[in-house]
Amino acid sequence: MQQGGKTVSGAPAVDLMHFICKAMLALALVVPAAAAAADFVVPAWAYPTDPPASSAATTPPDDTTLLRLPGSRVAFTKAQVKDLFAAPDWYPDSHPPMPDVVARGRKPQVHACGYCHLPDGQGRPENAPLAGLPAAYIEAQFAAFRSGERRSAWHGRNLPTELMRSSAESATAAEVAEAARYFSSLRMTRRVAVIESASVPGMHVAGWLYVPTKGAAREPLGQRIIEVAADHARHELRDAKSGFVAYVPPGSIARGQEIVEDGGDGVTLACGSCHGADLRGAGLVPPIAGRSPTYILRQLLAFRTGARAASSGVPMQPVVARLDVDAMIAIAAYVGSLEP
Repeated sequence: MQQGGKTVSGAPAVDLMHFICKAMLALALVVPAAAAAADFVVPAWAYPTDPPASSAATTPPDDTTLLRLPGSRVAFTKAQVKDLFAAPDWYPDSHPPMPDVVARGRKPQVHACGYCHLPDGQGRPENAPLAGLPAAYIEAQFAAFRSGERRSAWHGRNLPTELMRSSAESATAAEVAEAARYFSSLRMTRRVAVIESASVPGMHVAGWLYVPTKGAAREPLGQRIIEVAADHARHELRDAKSGFVAYVPPGSIARGQEIVEDGGDGVTLACGSCHGADLRGAGLVPPIAGRSPTYILRQLLAFRTGARAASSGVPMQPVVARLDVDAMIAIAAYVGSLEP
């Protein structure tokens, strides 16, 4: 099978699945992609953006005081935690030894993969969990970032995407393959609690993530997904065991289940037709169950707007063509509530 210019072994079954998926989707939902995306508005709230850096933000981080986490036998300074070329590994016994490209990257532009995606591959809301993804799929996504066929649907600044693109453009094929093998060998775990609520705490943005503002009054959630760290201090230390809470509108999970399982009265097709009945993947079609709801939402937005345009994503284009943001929120809420 040809993917990203490379031949993937064990492809016949995967090729057949892709052919079936493409044929089903093309017949069921024929909507010109450009026309469908023309009047679609990407919601700004789905891309929390750090405010402009202050003078305090430019102060070098402390490189002397050792920081610790409960249950960890290691310690790091704040400067070490901020080093993009040395993934802070708080739980080194919880995963196999990291390859150099995952642990340290390669200066000046290949950042340590484990810094953003974490040593155990679980990722964070602002980037992808890589644990358990097929190695060939991970390699294909690197290629898509490098070629520009995978971008953010948001046209404003997005540091996580910028860092990913920079690393993808500079990484060698051997480094990409090594990282892909490592992450595909890991097992993903669900770390997000999906909570239906009509309101959320007042928020501000820090570290490209929403953070509850101390003492702020609650505000209506409306038709949004707001995802926060359960413990923002531990999140900032890149603690792989720190979880998240995703607030979603009341009724989202049930509506999402309806859309995912039967297409929601013709809005789309059942997701299981390609991602498997339990949404845990099939061949090179990635698992999506249990992933961050905001991450899932941003990928649906990227497919809807054409920001994800690699050939491997062709089956998704007609799937999202009729989805509005409310439907995407419901899908993301339901998918995020499942066990991976």
